[in-house]
Amino acid sequence: MKKIKYIIVFLLSIGLLNSCLIDNDTDLDKNEEGKNFFTFNVKQTSLAGIADGSEYTFKLQIALSGPTSMDVTSDLQAVIVADEASTAVEGTHYRIDNPTVTITKENNYLAELELTMITVGIVTPLDASPLLLLKVSNVTGSADVIADGKPITISLDYACPSFLAGDYDVVTTRGDGGVRYWSETITNIGVGKYLTEYVGTWDPPLNPDYGMVFQDVCDVISVPLQGLADMYSNDVWSHEPGSVDPLTGIITINYTIAFDSGDQTYSSVYTPVK
Repeated sequence: MKKIKYIIVFLLSIGLLNSCLIDNDTDLDKNEEGKNFFTFNVKQTSLAGIADGSEYTFKLQIALSGPTSMDVTSDLQAVIVADEASTAVEGTHYRIDNPTVTITKENNYLAELELTMITVGIVTPLDASPLLLLKVSNVTGSADVIADGKPITISLDYACPSFLAGDYDVVTTRGDGGVRYWSETITNIGVGKYLTEYVGTWDPPLNPDYGMVFQDVCDVISVPLQGLADMYSNDVWSHEPGSVDPLTGIITINYTIAFDSGDQTYSSVYTPVK
């Protein structure tokens, strides 16, 4: 009886395995014949503006992608809408003057959506940056192109005046205890947005022209998701907020670098050179 029972279990296992293989083949076949997507080029970004009553205009790239996108030849249109999960309020935090986007073969199926960040009536610092989740809807022009349904998450960072560009002595401590010392210059590249010369504890730097981008929002420091030194596919991001000491000007940046062997955390302290 035991032998019969084991044989039955074995046969059932083979049946389940074959069933899984058939399903996988079917999924792959469907993927080959899948639809193309009208989608945002990135899924997460942050936009910053000083809350001084000004309006700031930003452009977000939208493109066509998919398994048969090279076969599409017609003009495509879509309407960009805000997801209900957004905490940003239209008319208070942002405005989209033209939510309809057209992409064409002549422009390599690339287009830009203009987003206006409103700062009138905003008093900083805010408890949290409003989040705007935008998604593509109502795609027309080709039966082979649909909206991907995945929103881009935009953090609207209302900045206080920020003046962090300059020369610093730096101490970086890795999560495993390793420490590195150096001096560098921080460069301003946007509203409350800065570029360092170094990232991690490599010396010399991985990229002599690019370290890490960070943002200052009313003395709270964050590292937006980015590639390592603008050269490698390793992700770099904040694992917890950093800070600026308003009295000493000392900057603390906390961030993580992803590695195949395991993520590594870093804490860098930047002391202004007098």
